[in-house]
Amino acid sequence: MLSEISDDEFEQLVEQAIDAIPEAAFAMMDNVIFFIEDEYTPQPGEPENLEILGLYEGVALTERDSDWGFGALPDQITIFKNPTLRACETREEVVREIGITVMHEVAHHFGIDDEKLHDLGWA
Repeated sequence: MLSEISDDEFEQLVEQAIDAIPEAAFAMMDNVIFFIEDEYTPQPGEPENLEILGLYEGVALTERDSDWGFGALPDQITIFKNPTLRACETREEVVREIGITVMHEVAHHFGIDDEKLHDLGWA
């Protein structure tokens, strides 16, 4: 694991990846907040050693109807630091992987599923 990347630096890299979201896409995002966590905690039924780099939790824009809105909690995108560092061997790989992960999770906010993301090279 790349221990030379501090929490502050990792946060800066995530912020840079968020800043790299195309302006038109960013303007369409609605009610989304980003978090950074050290580890993903597998949910019941998931393998205990499951490693994911990011997670989107919320209601995709394509799934929202006229009843969605007022009082709705923000969608959450979480980037997991330690799995990202374990998946990478160099700082450059970390930067690249964070960028891919942020875009992958943002795509889920827009209703794009994993199969389509894989086809597009963002999985």
